[in-house]
Amino acid sequence: MRKFLYLLYQPYKWLVYIPFLLVSTLVFGITAALLAIFVSPRLASFIGGALWAKLNCYVTPIFVKVKGRENVDKKKSYVIVSNHQSQFDIFVLYGYIGIDFKWVMKYELRKIPGLGIGCEKIGHVFIDRSDSEKAIASLKAARERIVNGTSIIFFPEGTRRIGNRLGEFKKGAFKMALDLNLPILPVTIRGTEKILPPKSMDLFPGCAQLIIGKPISTENFNDSNIEELMQKVKEAMESKLYGDD
Repeated sequence: MRKFLYLLYQPYKWLVYIPFLLVSTLVFGITAALLAIFVSPRLASFIGGALWAKLNCYVTPIFVKVKGRENVDKKKSYVIVSNHQSQFDIFVLYGYIGIDFKWVMKYELRKIPGLGIGCEKIGHVFIDRSDSEKAIASLKAARERIVNGTSIIFFPEGTRRIGNRLGEFKKGAFKMALDLNLPILPVTIRGTEKILPPKSMDLFPGCAQLIIGKPISTENFNDSNIEELMQKVKEAMESKLYGDD
């Protein structure tokens, strides 16, 4: 039955959704850039990011269930860490987490028409993974934006992975949390790998979950025991990947 429904969905995907994605990314990206310049980056992030993401979820369609909103204080800033299973994680996070944040994203995304300029003007952080010094400088420059309820989000695995186990975490998110003395907000996404598997165009409607865990304080951690902090966060996220929550 799924194979039959998948075949029925293909004309819609290519004739409706893909054109909508391209046009909406261009239009909302340019709109976000203009709003960021002339009004405010926070409004630009909502219009050009959250609204763009939700519309793309509706048109796919995918249905997102959110758990753990009570764990978030919108007046506080966090270092958010999330697992990464699919490109649709971006829509789920941007559209449904409900707080203002800056992305840490690979530099190549800056070249996408609409998306790149919009993200730059909003204040998202582009990282050149081929140049560690430039990457560190970009993160340092971003620190002044992570205040007054604006958070920053990392995919600590660094790439998309499938399954009930997370990949090895990179230290960047955790070092920033320690440097800024901010709590870490663990977020787990489930179901997006079935909607759009990594490295494929096999898009298919479905359901996804966004599970927001309890913030993890960084007060008792420093560079000498950062591995313990990373493991604590990893366990909090991993338990939600295959649990009943």
